[in-house]
Amino acid sequence: MPRPPFPPFIEETATQKGRIAKDAWNSRDPDKVALVYTPDSKWRNRAEFLDGRAEIEAFLTRKWNRELDYRLIKELWTFGENRIAVRFAYEYHDDSGNWTRKL
Repeated sequence: MPRPPFPPFIEETATQKGRIAKDAWNSRDPDKVALVYTPDSKWRNRAEFLDGRAEIEAFLTRKWNRELDYRLIKELWTFGENRIAVRFAYEYHDDSGNWTRKL
């Protein structure tokens, strides 16, 4: 089920929607994060293409099994009536304790 706020967006609701997604990602709970996206979502992560919530959930499970203590920072970049664009950075460490930050 979709979660508010719903389009059309204004700056306040676009920022709120981004914050909700960021908070879900920082929970590192693949079930919770997948629910932020529509059942027919299409994702591209580098060379991997994902189709729908089940694939998103599986991807996130794999990701967070490797990327420990994952932390996302997400900021509103721009928005339109029914679209939101964000810029983000994240960091994590692997099982050897090596930290990575991606901007």
